[in-house]
Amino acid sequence: MSEPLEQLPGGPEPIPAPPPARHGWLNFAIDFGPLLVFFLTYKFTSGGEGSFAATTGAIKGTVAFMAAIVVAMIVSKWKLGKISPMLWMSGILVLGFGALTVWFHDERFIVMKPTIIYAAFAALLLGGWLMKRPMLKYLLQSALEGVTETGWLTLSRNWGIFFAALGIANHIMYELIETGRMSFDLWLTIKVWGVTALSFLFALTQLPVMMRNGLAATEESDG
Repeated sequence: MSEPLEQLPGGPEPIPAPPPARHGWLNFAIDFGPLLVFFLTYKFTSGGEGSFAATTGAIKGTVAFMAAIVVAMIVSKWKLGKISPMLWMSGILVLGFGALTVWFHDERFIVMKPTIIYAAFAALLLGGWLMKRPMLKYLLQSALEGVTETGWLTLSRNWGIFFAALGIANHIMYELIETGRMSFDLWLTIKVWGVTALSFLFALTQLPVMMRNGLAATEESDG
């Protein structure tokens, strides 16, 4: 559907009205905020232990993470009118593994959680791709309007491979921490800043796929 038109003063040609805000900053805050809360809480309260241990910082960070993910889900429902399937899955796993971390005083559950999330997303997206079902479209609830089914299938395959690679990388880091060759602090820094930056860069590489599969055509028709 075309955007509403505004009339230029003294001219017969209508111009498109500015499109409504897409809440991009809010989506980013909902997705990234809880992890940042965990990172900051851990950094300000930890004693700097390097390997798996029952650190005060890790436990406090986990509790803050659990509270932040609940707040993110509430804000998403309140401001966006929905909680995406991806946020539901992340929230359930954060609360589940967070509870295990607090109960057993063991940081390993925190490090294991991303591997399971990435593996679940990879299996869902790649399984859907093999069955010709664009599962990314359903996970995002059609956040990218105008992209064709072929485009969604391609995006589902590409993101499925990306999540599989992240899952393998996270498991390798888990094993390195387990054997004392990598610190929990380093893992957390990579998780918060490295994976976030890598995900953003990978999303940029998918723009040509979206442009070739309907996104550009939709924007032009709106004009």
